[in-house]
Amino acid sequence: MVSRGWSGSAATGSATFTPVRHAAPALTVSKLAFAYPNGHQALFGVDLTVEPGERVALLGPNGAGKTTLALHLNGVLSGGSGSVAVAGLPVDKEHLREIRRRVGLVFQDPDDQLFMSSVREDVAFGPANFGMSDVDERVLRALSAVGMESFLDRSPMHLSGGQRRRVALASVLACDPEILVLDEPSANLEPVARRELAEVLLGLDKTMLMVTHDLPYALQLCPRSVLIDDGVVVADGPTREILRDSELLARHRLELPYGFRLD
Repeated sequence: MVSRGWSGSAATGSATFTPVRHAAPALTVSKLAFAYPNGHQALFGVDLTVEPGERVALLGPNGAGKTTLALHLNGVLSGGSGSVAVAGLPVDKEHLREIRRRVGLVFQDPDDQLFMSSVREDVAFGPANFGMSDVDERVLRALSAVGMESFLDRSPMHLSGGQRRRVALASVLACDPEILVLDEPSANLEPVARRELAEVLLGLDKTMLMVTHDLPYALQLCPRSVLIDDGVVVADGPTREILRDSELLARHRLELPYGFRLD
């Protein structure tokens, strides 16, 4: 079994994690289709399997269906066709509370996640809501994992963007989820904050699905990438191989930064 909890030090460089095979995948998406109330069809029969311990980047242009897919993974969105399961447990109304403990969703904007008057209260909110008894210990452990333990009594409103992003991550880690789903984690971060967050994420022993437009970040953090466009999966493989395919990227309105080199 993959160990739970968080490692004591952050890794650096490219992720090279080899997943351990379990009886059930960490995440199974089968023939998932979904249309919004306005009639816009966002997903057309998506299939995706993620094994425990994998770090997978979900790539695609704006409007491709990435965030729609991510919001199905812990039941924020539902009502379409197909199925989603977490370690074999169906994502449905009956299991929704347990699914939301197992799948931690970190939103792109920390303002969607941080709403209490102190860092301590924000990080404690999730464990307290789930009725966990060791809330204080979980808060300290989660903040330590993201390097923010000295900010316990600060207001989130007085933190930098990068610090707020790490506190938002800690608020999810405090519930010890099995899967982290990160929506554009590097968006609007200055280079130092971007690097610090990458080091934190590489140091976590968690299955991850990362929605991102940031192709270098995907390469740094995720050995595998899934490219989705117009609501369907168009490529699934090693991140480096997908990013080397300039024609594939161009067809789906993605490109590496000018001057970026794939060694």
